Amino acid sequence: MAALMTPPSLRPAASTLPPPAPVQQLHHYAYRAKDAEETRHFYEDILGLPLYHIIQSDYVPSTGEYCPYTHFFFRLQDGSFIAFFDLGNDEAALPSPNTPLWVNHISFRVNTVAELEAMKARLQADGVEVLGVTDHHIFKSIYFFDPNGVRLELTAQLADEFEMLKESRTAHARLAEWTARKQQWRKEKAAGKTSEALKPQQNDRPEVGAKPAA
Repeated sequence: MAALMTPPSLRPAASTLPPPAPVQQLHHYAYRAKDAEETRHFYEDILGLPLYHIIQSDYVPSTGEYCPYTHFFFRLQDGSFIAFFDLGNDEAALPSPNTPLWVNHISFRVNTVAELEAMKARLQADGVEVLGVTDHHIFKSIYFFDPNGVRLELTAQLADEFEMLKESRTAHARLAEWTARKQQWRKEKAAGKTSEALKPQQNDRPEVGAKPAA
């Protein structure tokens, strides 16, 4: 469900609002699981994330609706969690019909490329299909799916904090340029002048397009 946004004319003035609270870290990200034990085996026995907490109820606290569930959490080293809901009917979440499978994913960081390669070997030994190691210049990654169809990425960071700070100084300008081009694209699309998707103004990975398709 898309978030409902208050129209700008009805929003309170920014000067009357408290400042944003500092967001410290990810607490948890939750997905649907077809089977809790199958999911536990994957995340705890293969990936090494300990099962840490379970919540079970017949009713959803946020909405009050009746929907029995088991909600279970796996802990990462920084204290954050990836969590799942087993709704007790052996049904998996369906993929989004208009979104490629590679788009929606969650990435976890490991410390070194050697650890990344070791995790690839560990996953493959358990029959998991793994893509990569992929070089993103500022980090390297492997990609795979969990038993619920969730695309996962393990990442080893290459760029240090100073390189990332340098990158951050151009991020707003680049996004603003994209937004301006997208506004023009919308006008051209509405006028029937284009049916193509908008391409970015800059190609950061030209070597990928130069490779033949696998």
